[in-house]
Amino acid sequence: MSDLQKFISKSKKKHPDDFANFDEEYEAFKVGVMLKQARNEAGLTQAQVANMLKTTKSAISRIENHANDIRLSTLEKFASALGKRLSIAIK
Repeated sequence: MSDLQKFISKSKKKHPDDFANFDEEYEAFKVGVMLKQARNEAGLTQAQVANMLKTTKSAISRIENHANDIRLSTLEKFASALGKRLSIAIK
């Protein structure tokens, strides 16, 4: 277990109310990080992706930084703009 995971686990036990929605928020955060990483690997700016998706740079920034309520169709379009495919798994 990493130091971060140990810290989170310990903090959850000490302050359970503060971490009530942590798991869901962390998953949304990871989605945003993956999108940003894929965009960077594709060599594209937020403005370029926004142009491809016919939206604004600020909308792309919100998706990458606050990915907690994104439509599946938006994720598919984002991935497609990067030349990628969206894959979803239920574990």
